[in-house]
Amino acid sequence: MFKKILYASDGSDRALKALSAAVDVTRAYGALLYMICVEEMPRFPATIDELVEDKAEADHVFGPAVKRARALARERGVSLTAHVVAGHPVQRIVKFVEDEGCDLLVIGFMGHSALYERVIGGTADRLVRLAPCAVMVVK
Repeated sequence: MFKKILYASDGSDRALKALSAAVDVTRAYGALLYMICVEEMPRFPATIDELVEDKAEADHVFGPAVKRARALARERGVSLTAHVVAGHPVQRIVKFVEDEGCDLLVIGFMGHSALYERVIGGTADRLVRLAPCAVMVVK
């Protein structure tokens, strides 16, 4: 049923629960597992040096999350291909799903307050609505 699975991580503890589920589903279906971490860019860099610096910082922030993910996947006999990219999380994740033809997106639930969710909306909510594939939200 699933051939390509994308696990999206923000590097948090709740994302680790989603990773475990993604690895289990990948193993059960003999699928390919991808991981994406999106470093939000709050501003536009003025120079190429600033862009390189921002990318290096993103790699530093998400490096431990990627390392943990690879270790867990390897432990359970699953190969994982990781990508750290910059941009808006929802847009970059949806584009990755489309470009790679993923069948399943696995994400962790953020869990903000009800007021925040009503006013701002949640990343998980937007991904469920916009992703062109099945979405598994892990709490």
